[in-house]
Amino acid sequence: MNPTSNRSVSRDPVVVWIVEDNDIYRRSTRQLLDTSEGYECGGEFHRCEDAIDKLRSGEAPSVILLDIGLPGMTGIQGIPQLNALSPSTKILILTVHEEYDKVFDAICAGASGYLLKSTAPDGIIGAISDVMAGGAPMNAQIARRVLDLFARRETDRDDYGLTGREKDILKYLVDGHSKRRIADALYISYHTVDTHLKNIYLKLQVHSRTGAVAKVIKERLL
Repeated sequence: MNPTSNRSVSRDPVVVWIVEDNDIYRRSTRQLLDTSEGYECGGEFHRCEDAIDKLRSGEAPSVILLDIGLPGMTGIQGIPQLNALSPSTKILILTVHEEYDKVFDAICAGASGYLLKSTAPDGIIGAISDVMAGGAPMNAQIARRVLDLFARRETDRDDYGLTGREKDILKYLVDGHSKRRIADALYISYHTVDTHLKNIYLKLQVHSRTGAVAKVIKERLL
């Protein structure tokens, strides 16, 4: 018998960069990543400009954990440049509970999701896993407060011809669920969810789940 036949096939770890000016938080998060199976911290940066320079050198992570409030260029200002240099890299915004308006701006700028800095270690790893699976991690408390914030703003409301099922799926998107989780929750197939999402994007005139969620929040569609 081949002695290697029973060995599991190893997979490349998910490479994560941390852009955070708080030394203690940045280092503790790096330690978390480097001690979690299947993950590794490929770089830590004090400023957004440094991460942008690193991307320009040709290196790119799977996920960037990006603080909103940074010295020099803010996280929100840096998102479009980071996305332009590495469109496949997912950006998760790190925030504190007071920054609801900035969270919305980050989503509009192209962030894939966000989480509180007070999130427990397993929650951080879970959020990274979710975004890699196509989800949009969002703390439920922040999501609700952001929705409440923009509900107080005057906007023209348009349901874009969304069906009841499409609205149900949008609600799950806002809560950060992956397509697989939505399928399980609604007792429909993954393929059906994918078809609904394509129709939703077409009706909302967006090209991604991040764009759809931003439009839902901004225009109070739910």
